[in-house]
Amino acid sequence: MRDFLYRLADYVRKQGWNTFSVAVTEGDGDPQSIRMIRTNACQNVYSVTKAYTMTAIGMLYDRGLLTPDTRITDIFREEIPADADDRWSACTVDMALRHRLGLPGGCLDIDCTPSTDFGADFLGCLFRIPLVHDPDADSRYSDGAYYLLARIVDKLTGEHMDDFLWRELFVQTGVLEAAMSHCPQGHPIGATGLYIRSADMVKLGQLYLHGGVYKGKRLLSEEWIKLVLDREYCFGWDESGAVYSKGGMNGQELVIDPVHDRAACMESFGANGDLFVAFVRDSE
Repeated sequence: MRDFLYRLADYVRKQGWNTFSVAVTEGDGDPQSIRMIRTNACQNVYSVTKAYTMTAIGMLYDRGLLTPDTRITDIFREEIPADADDRWSACTVDMALRHRLGLPGGCLDIDCTPSTDFGADFLGCLFRIPLVHDPDADSRYSDGAYYLLARIVDKLTGEHMDDFLWRELFVQTGVLEAAMSHCPQGHPIGATGLYIRSADMVKLGQLYLHGGVYKGKRLLSEEWIKLVLDREYCFGWDESGAVYSKGGMNGQELVIDPVHDRAACMESFGANGDLFVAFVRDSE
């Protein structure tokens, strides 16, 4: 593993990217990382955050608290405003996971839009945003869909998603430290704003690589892992069908490589995630 890690770091250096760190796991081995630029240990991994929200949803699925077909309006009966689009009644958890709710692309994007534009009640704001197409008719990537999923976790567990993830995922995988951005009412954004070390981020890849088991401990069911990979919840397969990954703004990347039984990740500001994925895939 260390040989591959060194080759990966050398490749990243030669690209001239502002890469903070890279990390790798192989098999059930402990993560190994290399710090490329002296900076804070935890970085914002932007949309890789969505993979953690999707994982929390999977844990609720495994507990029988929801299914992909659960309707959003059945969860938020009390929160749906009277003037919300009637088509919300057709929206499901599956559609949120696949960005097919009908929300406009980029809605509720706190990385690019001042939070004051959304008011104090992000959920109420989200339900009042006009849907731009019928649910499941098209896919439009938005942070709004994953904020909604994070709020589902809060609603069904009775605690904030980051508290839930600390107990059910972070402690279980030995994460050193992590923090999430919150809306004005204190709920995790869920779509962006996770600050974590690369050596801890790659552990999520290791969990999916091994079918929901981390170092002999089952944290997710095989059934959920199959749903994620078949429906491409959050993770997407590359053109070769050999690896799948989740990227984030400014070059964050988490790659799962079943062929070589490894996961790799990068935290950066300005890197090319596609090239990183290809190097991980093509390296022996």
